[in-house]
Amino acid sequence: MNRRTTLTLISTGLLFLAANIGLAQTNPQIGTWKLNIAKSKIAGPPPRSLILTFSGEGDTLTNTAESIDAQGQASKTLFMHIYDGKPHPTPTTGAAAALYDTSTYTRININTINFVRTKDGKTVQTGSIVVSSDGKTYTVTTEGVGLNGQQSNEVLVFDRQ
Repeated sequence: MNRRTTLTLISTGLLFLAANIGLAQTNPQIGTWKLNIAKSKIAGPPPRSLILTFSGEGDTLTNTAESIDAQGQASKTLFMHIYDGKPHPTPTTGAAAALYDTSTYTRININTINFVRTKDGKTVQTGSIVVSSDGKTYTVTTEGVGLNGQQSNEVLVFDRQ
């Protein structure tokens, strides 16, 4: 009886540990996402392309955003998704460099993140990121100053690649 109980407890513990390790390593943002222009609401002319590539693990992800705007100008932004609610530098090239220099991310749950972007300490954009429950769609909703310098509200919808 003692041996059977011990084996049952060990087996249950190992199954629980394996399930938790699998959940801990699963982040729905990891991977490559391509902008779906038809499903997005974009202020001004839409970019020719926008690709997001997420890598990393835990509470620190790197998001490399590579875009080509409507005029054919390429830009690259490196967003450090550090979910500690503190501002971190956002290295940017192209037109976006004039918009913001830091980003602050706060994780609400595994699929939802709120963010604030600032320029010289002043808030210029706020928004949210939501990964669909099936993991196929990544939606970024932004309110604040857009690339044209005007107030804008955008909804960018990305498809998993």
